[in-house]
Amino acid sequence: MLLHLCTWEEVETYLKRSTGIIVPIGSTEQHGPNGLIGTDAICAEVFAKAVGAAADALVAPTINVGMAQHHMGFPGSMTLRPTTLIAVLRDTVQSLARHGFERVFFLNGHGGNVATVNVAFSEIYAETSLNPASSNGTGVRCTLRNWWDAPSARRLSRELFGSEEGSHATPSEVSVTYHTYPEAAKSVAELSPRVAPSGGFADAADYRRRYPDGRIGSNPALASAAHGKTIMDTVVPELVELYRGFVAA
Repeated sequence: MLLHLCTWEEVETYLKRSTGIIVPIGSTEQHGPNGLIGTDAICAEVFAKAVGAAADALVAPTINVGMAQHHMGFPGSMTLRPTTLIAVLRDTVQSLARHGFERVFFLNGHGGNVATVNVAFSEIYAETSLNPASSNGTGVRCTLRNWWDAPSARRLSRELFGSEEGSHATPSEVSVTYHTYPEAAKSVAELSPRVAPSGGFADAADYRRRYPDGRIGSNPALASAAHGKTIMDTVVPELVELYRGFVAA
C-alpha cells in the first residue's frame, strides 16, 4: 500500500491492524558516468515498495533529496543541509505519530544520510523525553536500514562484482536502477581507470578533485538489469523479516 494512493479512511483502517510504516529515503546526486542521478532514491523506493507489498505494510512517499553536499561539484546533484534534513525527518515522524504510527522504518539508499538520520532520531527521542506530558509508554520508535547492508546484498556484491563493487556508483546499485528503469540504462565502454580510486573527501571541490568522474572504488560498467533482478529477488525477503521484527518488538 502506498500512502499517497490511499484515502484517509483507508489509512485509518490500516492503523487498526498495524502502526508500522516504511519511509524510503535516498538522495539526488551524481552516480558516475553511467549511473542515474536518482539512483539512491530509486533504490530506496523500489525496495520499500517490494517490502511493503510482501509485508502488507504502508509505504510513505520517498524522501528523495538527502545530505549530499559532497556531490555538489557535479551538475544535477541536489542536497539538504544536515540541519534541514533533521528538520524534515522530525516533522515527518511527528506527522505520522500524530495519527498513531508508532514504528517508523526508514529504508535508506544513501550512505551520506546515515549520520544525519541518526541525529534526527536522537532529536525526536529527546523531545519526547524532555516533555513533562510524556508518559512511560512505548511511544514512537524509528530505525534506519541500509538495503546494501543486508547480509545477502553484501554476499551478492562479492559474488557478482568482487573487489570492483566499491563504495559509490557501485555496480550493485546501478544494476537495481537498470532493472527498475530498463529504458534509462546507459551503455558505457570500459571505464578508465577500470576501478576508480578509493579514499576520503571533505567538501564538493575536494570530492571532484579526488574522483573526477564521480566513482569511488567502483566499476559500474559491470552493472546490468539482470544483476539488478537477482539482487532484488534475494534481498527483499531479508528486508521483509527486518521490518516485521521491528514492528513486532
